[in-house]
Parts: sequence; structure tokens; C-alpha cells
Amino acid sequence: MSRVRVLAATLMITIAGAVVAVLPAGMATAADCVTPWQSSAVYTGGMTASYNGHNWRAKWWTQNETPGGADVWADQGTCGGSTPPPGGGCAYPNWTAGTWYDTGAIVRYTNGNYYIAEHGNPGYDPTISTWYWDPYACSGGGTTPPPTNPGGFVVSEIQFNQMFPSRNSFYTYQGLVAALSSYPAFAATGTDTVRRQEAAAFLANVNHETGGLVYITEINRGTYCDLSQSYGCPAGAANYYGRGPIQLSWNFNYKAAGDALGLPLLTNPWLVETDAAVAWRTALWYWNTQTGPGTMTAHNAMVNGAGFGETIRSINGSLECNGGNPGQVQSRVTAYQQFVQILGTTAGGNLYC
Repeated sequence: MSRVRVLAATLMITIAGAVVAVLPAGMATAADCVTPWQSSAVYTGGMTASYNGHNWRAKWWTQNETPGGADVWADQGTCGGSTPPPGGGCAYPNWTAGTWYDTGAIVRYTNGNYYIAEHGNPGYDPTISTWYWDPYACSGGGTTPPPTNPGGFVVSEIQFNQMFPSRNSFYTYQGLVAALSSYPAFAATGTDTVRRQEAAAFLANVNHETGGLVYITEINRGTYCDLSQSYGCPAGAANYYGRGPIQLSWNFNYKAAGDALGLPLLTNPWLVETDAAVAWRTALWYWNTQTGPGTMTAHNAMVNGAGFGETIRSINGSLECNGGNPGQVQSRVTAYQQFVQILGTTAGGNLYC
């Protein structure tokens, strides 16, 4: 069974001009206090901080919520003692059956390898459970971080659910993950910051197009049939209305997307509203290959530094950009700014078009 493996990577934040490391879940031990909590710092799910003699783990995005006084923080126990870290040379605890492990927790198994929990679980055996990332060897002391996984998606399921708390059950995280193989460069090109920015940009535009992943098809359906195309509209002139995360519409777009993805979308456009993976694949097709009314693909806009504003131009052009509809542009920008915070990165420049 194929698994997408998402790690809680070590993140860096700047506080009062100084750069400090914030460790992922599972890294802190009773012997060590991690970086002290700062009210001005942004913490995302899995990040840790110390406060009042305890280490705390953030369950989701938070800022200015005091550990111990807000439900967002999970108490990881006392810190600052002299007990050597459990589990050997790397400061991760030994796996114990029946112990609850949160997403991102790292444990040392009896075979000497270290495993990362992809999902919270009640102490499942890492060697037989699909809820763990594959093992890696950990040598040396201190807080050696796990290796990054080049095939992993930068958005975890927890973060996805934070972004879309009211989403339609049709739009599954698993469907999105399954669609990623169609365009492996998506959210996997450039620095870690660029990868997270691209994922946030894509999902922010998707958020706007679907009302927060609520709508599968457009509300006021138009007739998008260009009869000048030699292949016509075999599914019926009224059946190429907007569907999916980026509301794919027009017969020529269904034809082009179907040809690129190896799917019969011209004759069966309903696939986009009945198969979550197909729906996500059409959105990624547009994002990665189509310039639309813009001058570049949305993917290139993000990886080449043109900025989020150019992704809006590639999707809706003058209908929104250049003063066409500033309110719609602001809606997209606001969602993007929220999503990069959830992913623990910055928005970059050129947000507007």
C-alpha cells in the first residue's frame, strides 16, 4: 500500500531579531527544556516550547495563547532535570505498547531504528502499522532531526482540516494526496519555504473557488460549449459547467484535461464531481500546465518568485485583476495569508494583481 509520509520538520522562527529553533513533536525529553515560549511567536501543530518548567506541544496553529491556560497546548511533562534522555544516543523515547503517541512523535523501537507517527495512535507497533513513517537510523547525541522525506506532501491531514473545517466530505485529503503523482513538481520544487507557499497558494485559490471546499459544482450553471471545436460537446451542451476544486468548465478544458490525464472527461465530465482524486487531478492540471488569462502557469508564478498575485491572474485575469474586482482578490489573499501561517511560513511579496 502506498503511503504519503509527512514529517514535523524542525522550523526556525525569529524572535526579537534572534533566530531560534523550534523542535518537532517527540523531540523533547524530561531532561531538556526546549526553546522558551514567546507570546509573539507563531506555533503550528507539532511545534514545542517550554513554559513554567514544562515542555508543551501545540496541537494546531496558535499565537499569544499561554501554555497551560489554552487548550491548544498539550503538556509534555516537566523539563530541566538531569535524567539522561531515553532511547539511547538520540533524544527520543523508547516505544511502549499502549502509550498514546501524537502525530509527529518519534520513538525508538526495539530493533534500534526510529519511527515517526504519521497519525496519533495508542502505541501501535511501528513495524506492522501503516500509521508510522519508515524507519531511519539515528546516531550521535542531542536532538538529531529525522531526514526529510522528498516524496512527502508539505500539508499534513491535520493542517488540511484546519484550512477547511466545513469542507464537503467529497473533498478528501486522501483524494488530494492520490492526485499528487500526476504532477510531482507541485509543492516539491525549490526551498521548503517555496514548497509551502505553493501549496498554500493552490489551496487558497481552491478555497475561494469552492467556498471553502463546500461546493462541488457551480451554483448558477452556465452553458460552456464551444461548438467551433471539431469534437463538439458529446456529453451535451449544458454539461460542461464548473466542477471540482478550480471549477473546471468549457468543453475544450475538459478535452485538454482528459487528454493530459488519460481520462474520458469530454464524454464523461461527471467524473470530476463523483471521483475526488479525479477532481483534484483536474485542479492540479490547470495549476501546473495552464496560463489561462495570465502570462504564466500558477505553478511557475510561485516557484519563480512572481508571487501569489500572478496565480490569481492565471485563474481569473481581468475579471478580478487590475481593479476588476478587488474584493475577490482580497478574499484570495486573506486565505493565502491564513494558510501560510498554518504551514509555518511567510507569504512573500507581490500578493495582489
